[in-house]
Amino acid sequence: MQKRRFSLPPLDLIQAFEAAARTLSFTKAGQELHLTQSAVSRQMRALEENLGVRLFERRHRALTLTSEGRALQRAADRLLQGLQEATDAMRAGAAHPHLCVTTTGGFASLWLIPRLRGFTALHPDVDVRISATYKPVNLERDLVDVAVRYGREEDAPLGAVRLFGEELYPVCSPALQRQGVNPLLRLDDLRHHALLHMADANGFDSYEQMIQAALSGQGVAMGIDRLVRQLLDEGRLVAPFSKSLIGARAYFVIRSSLTGRRAHVQAFVDWLIAEARAVIPAAALSSRPPEGRSGDAARRARSAT
Repeated sequence: MQKRRFSLPPLDLIQAFEAAARTLSFTKAGQELHLTQSAVSRQMRALEENLGVRLFERRHRALTLTSEGRALQRAADRLLQGLQEATDAMRAGAAHPHLCVTTTGGFASLWLIPRLRGFTALHPDVDVRISATYKPVNLERDLVDVAVRYGREEDAPLGAVRLFGEELYPVCSPALQRQGVNPLLRLDDLRHHALLHMADANGFDSYEQMIQAALSGQGVAMGIDRLVRQLLDEGRLVAPFSKSLIGARAYFVIRSSLTGRRAHVQAFVDWLIAEARAVIPAAALSSRPPEGRSGDAARRARSAT
């Protein structure tokens, strides 16, 4: 027979203990829980027998916690507070569904947020909350519904859906491309310019910071086509070379095993996949660098989100 993962006292005993420990009164705890004083007293004796320790010092008209009681009070408070927050969130979500999405800052600011109005227009009752972080997030533990993660296909978890891959090429501000003494005409011209990256202590903490530095003319960054395409279409960035590099990583969407089948979560995932696979307008395609293999200079400029 498989051993139970948890061996805990009944929840009603924990709730009664928390009330009694907080008020230091079986009578007040009973009033709060709609029980008699004697019922709370019996519950506390049952809890002490379950644990094999004394939780209270019972004195004439006085009740104090033992050291074991104080330790259990701290643990019970954390447990019940966590359960209350989770159930409050679920009840609120049932009335007004909310959706928590975690992804990288680069994907959030450069791709997802500019498009998000399209989803909220279709589903105005869904409250979408985006958590932009480069740290791994456990969807079930942290009550997150959807994650968009960036990595190699072989590292993608079971059930992940590929949104799009990475087509990489150098990008910079139009002013930097036209810089008088060192214009960017050939890949070899990159040696005259700062190559922006994230890889070490001299680089940037996030992809969106690196792209912002490129926008302000601080150097040349390696752009991920689907993330910088809008900036190129707007003329805020330019791709000075007709070479690109197809990288080994891609963006994947993952759903929580707890909430991923809910209707509003499924609707968001379906919308996300449709947006990622939408046909790029012909005008945008005409300005895209043709696919191919860039030289070593472009590889030195490569970065990751």
